[in-house]
Amino acid sequence: MFGISDLLALVISAFIILPVVMFIRELGYFTVSMLFGVKNPRFTIGSGPRLIKFWILDIRKYYHVYSWFSFDDVKRKSNFTYIIIYAAPIVTNIIVALTLNSLLANGFLQEQARFWNRFIFYVFFYVLFDSIPMLTTHGKPNNGMIIYELIRYGKRVDYNDDDIIPSTTQVDEDYDQEMKKVEKMQEKIEQLKSGKLEKEDRSTPEKQVMGERIQEDLKDTAEDIAKEELEIELEKNPKRKDPD
Repeated sequence: MFGISDLLALVISAFIILPVVMFIRELGYFTVSMLFGVKNPRFTIGSGPRLIKFWILDIRKYYHVYSWFSFDDVKRKSNFTYIIIYAAPIVTNIIVALTLNSLLANGFLQEQARFWNRFIFYVFFYVLFDSIPMLTTHGKPNNGMIIYELIRYGKRVDYNDDDIIPSTTQVDEDYDQEMKKVEKMQEKIEQLKSGKLEKEDRSTPEKQVMGERIQEDLKDTAEDIAKEELEIELEKNPKRKDPD
């Protein structure tokens, strides 16, 4: 039976454990890639508008389990370099999980044993998700699949053009575009509140386009019906001429 304690455990897992595990995972990328001379590194935490940007840290406004590491390039390029970088989050999580498990086995952290056991569970969840070669959303390979392809074929052989680890420059460009859209929408909302926006301009572009499409569909449907009725009438009265 799902009780209050289970609900509390779910909340702790979703808002405390998972974000920390994701942070540790991305920290593995960062630590190892720095050894190979990574260019323009960025550690992004959260989502939405930017709150603080300091050194490599980019902290966003909205709390979310998702955080990621990005960079533009590495100085020491080789298959070995990329294998080590993609293996970094797997190895980092394994080290953290085994360390916590050893502490629990030797009598440490016993007062919070339930919390740490749950923490270890989610760490190994990401280890399995990262290490077992598989294709994920839209056929995108996980880290295990990339490592397998690099070892066997010497390159990635999937059809995805985008990088598994995003480019920091591209992340910044996407962020700027999203913020421009947000600013335009906020301006329109303020105009609506103040009554400065004319009634005919209050419908969103999407609604206007949808209305035009509906009108075109109705027109096409009416024309099709008229043609069908005319064909039926001509079949009944073959001598009748089509009116000008």
